[in-house]
Amino acid sequence: MKRCVKCLLPAAVPGADLNAAGVCRPCRDYRPADLGRFETVRVLREKDLQQALQSCRGVGDYDCLVPLSGGKDSVYLIHRLKVDYGLRVLAHTTDIDIGEVAWANIRRAVDKLDVEHLVYRPPMRFYRDLFRWLLMNQEARGAVHTISYVYAPLFEGNALKVAVEKRIPLVLAGYSPGQPIADRMEYEFPPEAIAQVDWTPPELAAAGQFTDEDLARFWNPAHYPPGTRFPRYIAPYHAWKYDQDAIMKKVVELGLIASAKNASPVFSNYPINWLLMYSDLKNLGYNPYAPEFAALIREGKASRRYWGLMAKVVDFITLNKIYLGRHVARHMAWLGLSDADLRITRSSRRDWPESVYQSRATNVLLRPISEEA
Repeated sequence: MKRCVKCLLPAAVPGADLNAAGVCRPCRDYRPADLGRFETVRVLREKDLQQALQSCRGVGDYDCLVPLSGGKDSVYLIHRLKVDYGLRVLAHTTDIDIGEVAWANIRRAVDKLDVEHLVYRPPMRFYRDLFRWLLMNQEARGAVHTISYVYAPLFEGNALKVAVEKRIPLVLAGYSPGQPIADRMEYEFPPEAIAQVDWTPPELAAAGQFTDEDLARFWNPAHYPPGTRFPRYIAPYHAWKYDQDAIMKKVVELGLIASAKNASPVFSNYPINWLLMYSDLKNLGYNPYAPEFAALIREGKASRRYWGLMAKVVDFITLNKIYLGRHVARHMAWLGLSDADLRITRSSRRDWPESVYQSRATNVLLRPISEEA
């Protein structure tokens, strides 16, 4: 697989456009001088975040809720909020296919930080049916996007439901810069997306295979009475300076995660992600996480040397279903799928209604960098 010699972006990624020297278009277009504009927006977001962290104190049963996946970012986020800011943190985990490494990280971090922790485990029948249908009816951007942007709203919605119930004013997620896609969230979910939008994916409602009870699992503000106060949903790493390698080292130094191996997203990620990567490598010709890590490398937030080796290893073990790639075969058996079932059948769709896009454009804290004056 050809990759950009600078950021490792695979040539197969749409828009990569490697030139004769092997440099991708995003690297050719990248201007370090633009970092000043990024920094201006980051500082605005950091100021807003500081105010939010001050004003959340004593409002509800807890000051904030953090979705805890067992990865380095959510673990370190809880540390910062409790230790550096002195907040009353409620950790919340939706147990959908969380792996052994992530569970070990969760137990260790919760004990070390002495925070309260809620776990919600939905019926696996629903998630088996959901994953199976989505993998057999993928949209054009592939399996990771198709699954993630149905799966993520489920645990985001679970967090919002708990926050409303316990009058928690802030949900603070450990999304790194570049997560999720900018059309869904930059720094903060648009308030309109929480207070006005039904998150039930229309393709599931139209499929005819999911019950009203299944569809009701998605966030829908219409389920709450008028006057309900909804929390803000913010990604602090979109406001703070972010260094992936530094966080991986810090969580081990603090004893929050047992080892550098456990701190690596390769080992702590959801096991089903191996099947999603396998499907995308087959259907798209590249690992769907590559653009995210290429952007971090380009901006100096991740190690090119580390990911230069790891990217090749991950792709190899995924395609050959060995080592951690064994999860590919395990999940295909669980879902009753074959290679031929992993199909792209739908075009891409926007993640929020047009009204939410328009509302985002009026807010400097949420506006994409490309739109800044």
